[in-house]
Amino acid sequence: MLAYCYERPGEFRLVEKVKPVLERDDDAIVRVTLASICTSDLHIKHGSVPRAVPGITVGHEMVGVVESVGPNVTKVRPGDRVTVNVETFCGECFFCKHGYVNNCADPDGGWALGCRIDGGQAEYVRVPHANQGLDRIPEGVTDEQALFTGDILATGFWASRISDITEEDTVLILGAGPTGLCTLLCVLLKHPERVIVCEPDRQRREFVQEHYPDVLVIDPMQDDVVNFVRKNSRYGGADRVLEVAGTPESFRSAWECARPNAIVTIVALYEQAQILPLPEMYGKNLIFQTGGVDGCDCAEILRLIAEGKLDTTPFITHTFALKDVEKAYQLFEKRMDGVIKVALRMGEK
Repeated sequence: MLAYCYERPGEFRLVEKVKPVLERDDDAIVRVTLASICTSDLHIKHGSVPRAVPGITVGHEMVGVVESVGPNVTKVRPGDRVTVNVETFCGECFFCKHGYVNNCADPDGGWALGCRIDGGQAEYVRVPHANQGLDRIPEGVTDEQALFTGDILATGFWASRISDITEEDTVLILGAGPTGLCTLLCVLLKHPERVIVCEPDRQRREFVQEHYPDVLVIDPMQDDVVNFVRKNSRYGGADRVLEVAGTPESFRSAWECARPNAIVTIVALYEQAQILPLPEMYGKNLIFQTGGVDGCDCAEILRLIAEGKLDTTPFITHTFALKDVEKAYQLFEKRMDGVIKVALRMGEK
């Protein structure tokens, strides 16, 4: 089968690999029908994910059809259309039982697919702990509608949940890339009083303004973000800040724009260490929530998609066949042609 693999820092390659087989009783083999490229894949390519294993098939955001299951798999069966969770988790350890599935104590726990074990930018993928890692796609929901359930939509849902957003809050979202947009959708489900999105890219700002006209949009390259947020919030800053951009500038803006005693949720994955300047922050009494995602809400997300309350299909701006994955990555990495998210359709010629 065709698979796109991490060879070494700076190099991915499309290769022929042996189709995966069941290795454990709780495994499932999924025939991938649609996958996508994630910024985290670029972090692997750039060498900023030390735990990524050379030779591994990348890709952790995908949907497909179950082809076979081990004897202990009871949640899905062959022929089911499913989403694949970005995380694998056992469901039995201390962390899983408390909902902290990103920290699952199993050797394959946490972000393993496409990082430490073969992922889904391939024709087939083996999913460990399939009872936890797979969710059936409801009838009437397309692959495109379900595609982001297991990763960036789960991330946005988790971030909005742990931020404890109320209807009286002003919420600032830093970043309107794919994960930022999914975070925006999930924040809007909470019906806060005001939402502000801060994004330097003009096309992304225009996308937010076109699709979510009630959201305030600001350009950090041109505008005074701190003063803008203060003028558009009740108590001199945002009640909740969700940092999804992942730059030193956005990290600083996150705590600068927060009101005293606010919650700052760090969603982004950084390529370098960030510093909290505690003397400057003294007295703000901020609560920091840090990533990564605990992706255990996928069934609820799929229900909301089926009910028409979440729609991420406008985020898929380009689709390629797997054989053209190099072109897809080039487009995504350079953010050409208004790209938001690039999908890979398996079996497409």
